[in-house]
Amino acid sequence: MRINYTTYDVRRKQDTINPATPHRDVIVMAENDDDSEHPFLYARVIGIFHANIIYTGSPAVDYRPRRLEFLWVRWYELDPKAPAGGWANLTLDRLRFPPMATENAFGFIDPADVVRSSHIVPQFAAGKRYVSEGLSRCARDSGDWKSYYVNW
Repeated sequence: MRINYTTYDVRRKQDTINPATPHRDVIVMAENDDDSEHPFLYARVIGIFHANIIYTGSPAVDYRPRRLEFLWVRWYELDPKAPAGGWANLTLDRLRFPPMATENAFGFIDPADVVRSSHIVPQFAAGKRYVSEGLSRCARDSGDWKSYYVNW
């Protein structure tokens, strides 16, 4: 998947997202009603898909298939043990993967909602999450770290 964006000096650039490479993390805007919450959500893309959809609900305009593109993602969450990140504290935001059994560990997003790719770096000092194998081949979690930094 390719994401077009404009740089700070008003030039056009492009990010490439591929779930089979290290370039698989994206950033989307959070839907916060107030300014107290973090403005972004971070996700790791597991798969890039499309489906031909026929809408049969009311009101049905026609029965022609429409192409629907979507990303299957594994969400990061802000690490609650970490100090608040940001420019005010001069620290990087820290993330982690929630347990896979939680309701919101995985999701689907519209590729149009992706702001751009994000550079998420493991916190190597925290260590790996699993000693040997992970829990899911689909999530490719065998290489997960306990904590990550969002690189600015």
